[in-house]
Amino acid sequence: MHKFASCDGCQLAFLTAGEALLDLAGLVDIVHFAEAGPVSPDAEVDIAFIEGSVSTPQDIDRIQRVRANSRCLVTIGVCATAGGIQALRNLGDGDDWVASLYASPEYIRSLATSDAISRHVKVDLELWGCPVNSRQLLAAVRALLFGVTPPVDQEKVCAECKRSGAVCVMVARGVPCMGPVTRTGCGAVCPRFGRGCYACFGPSENINSDALGGWMRGLGLAPEGVARRFRFINAEAAEFRAAADKAADSGK
Repeated sequence: MHKFASCDGCQLAFLTAGEALLDLAGLVDIVHFAEAGPVSPDAEVDIAFIEGSVSTPQDIDRIQRVRANSRCLVTIGVCATAGGIQALRNLGDGDDWVASLYASPEYIRSLATSDAISRHVKVDLELWGCPVNSRQLLAAVRALLFGVTPPVDQEKVCAECKRSGAVCVMVARGVPCMGPVTRTGCGAVCPRFGRGCYACFGPSENINSDALGGWMRGLGLAPEGVARRFRFINAEAAEFRAAADKAADSGK
């Protein structure tokens, strides 16, 4: 388990797995997981999990070493798969931000962007989520150990709402919600508590961002407000980035 620019939330999905983590320990040897104890960053492994985005020159060198030492590389969470919420800096001038925050910005070694791991090395499997959940991680490990490609769930959050009996917050309450374009994985927790989906698990399959943008404008959001919905947690996910740019341009 390797950490790059992130909050550690996806690593915690392993640590909070409870008894299932003990079962996992019986299937594999965990050789590098600094937050859990073992430290051996340059060990050769069958599976390497990556949390976090690439945001410094040192990160580029490090992820290339991890890739060279790993038979299978799996990115977990939004930061590793799409740059994370820190990728919002990609929309502005990073040098200006650094200069405004630090008294000696010349000592800051940072890239102009926050990038997904796949921008720099080959990725074998992406697990989306902010954070991912224990079920995703453990299912992926078991499948990979048996030489099977883990299934990727791209069903929409709306389907999860239907199954759980949650009332649609957008239709019933007029609350903007990203559920129609977001893959499930969270159990539709926000809509079930009366809040709109924040798109934590990234774009689902076959999304219709134009239709959702039209709904949101009908609820009173200005074009820039629609763009912000798509630029939030998954700002650099390709489908959401295109939808946000289109919404923003429509307001000019």
